[in-house]
Amino acid sequence: MKHLAAYLLAGLGGNTSPSAKDIKAILESVGIEAETERLNQLISELKGKDINELIAEGSSKLASVPSGGAGGAAPAGGAAAGGAAAEAAPAEEKEEEKEESDDDMGFGLFD
Repeated sequence: MKHLAAYLLAGLGGNTSPSAKDIKAILESVGIEAETERLNQLISELKGKDINELIAEGSSKLASVPSGGAGGAAPAGGAAAGGAAAEAAPAEEKEEEKEESDDDMGFGLFD
């Protein structure tokens, strides 16, 4: 992934066909040692291809992948359940405040 990120950075910098040397220079500038085998594989797979076309193609493929998220379910019980929850919430908050004051032993976060 780091090799691909460096390749894309080189592309953003105006180098439409970065070499292995270019990518190594980018990675070394941030203290990362390039893996020669993976770098050579990346260069060979992307040689002669337009990175913008590859990104567009990948985006269209990702659009067809189901991602879960069917939406939230409606709460059951309506107002009656809401009223009971509202009554229980203040009691819980008071208990939490008490616990918090015991935990800090008189010291604040920024004291």
